[in-house]
Amino acid sequence: MEDDKVDLLHRDPNSINQHVQTNFEDVLAEPDGTRSSDCVWIYSASCFNGGKSCCYVFLSALCGIFLALFWGCGFAFISFEQIWCATPMYRCFSIYAIYVQKCIGTYLSCYLGPLCETCGLIFSRIHIDKSG
Repeated sequence: MEDDKVDLLHRDPNSINQHVQTNFEDVLAEPDGTRSSDCVWIYSASCFNGGKSCCYVFLSALCGIFLALFWGCGFAFISFEQIWCATPMYRCFSIYAIYVQKCIGTYLSCYLGPLCETCGLIFSRIHIDKSG
């Protein structure tokens, strides 16, 4: 069984949420020539970060455990379906596909092979004279 210890310092070790950029500097920016006062910018950053932190902590405390349970069960269902249904079905399909491939190959070589060879012999006798 896997080690159930969670890394509390690096919570995205595989960088799967690297695209989620929600820092103040990633969301709000003033272009050159347009500036609010330094006081407004500093307090805006503080309010943004505080509001984001409080809301995230509240939402994760309220919903995080239930959503983790939901997604854990969802991925358990996916794993179960892949292990017990899809993979054996694919293996069965592969076994039958080899048989069908052999049958089609035999049919093509027995029936269409001579037909194509005959057509080739017929059409090989055609000569086109371009001297007109």
